[in-house]
Amino acid sequence: MSSQNKQCLAALAMDLKRVALGYYHGSNKTAERFFDEALERRREIELSGVKPYVRKLLLKLDSIKKEKDVSRRAEDALMYSTLFQNAALSN
Repeated sequence: MSSQNKQCLAALAMDLKRVALGYYHGSNKTAERFFDEALERRREIELSGVKPYVRKLLLKLDSIKKEKDVSRRAEDALMYSTLFQNAALSN
């Protein structure tokens, strides 16, 4: 994986952590703003340069916003954040 993709995945992970924290603390507007930034960050990642499971996760990222339960949104954002962080740190 290129260093550019790793950097973008790490930044995406941080944005999603902020989304989770925003939802956990009841700051839905802040969480939604960081989610929009996360979606922008996703566009910077070259999909052909990442492993298939990461590509699949990136494509399913929109599903977080479709969830009706806010606590579930927070949990999903945190889960995706951890998975992307692990992918960015792996060789």
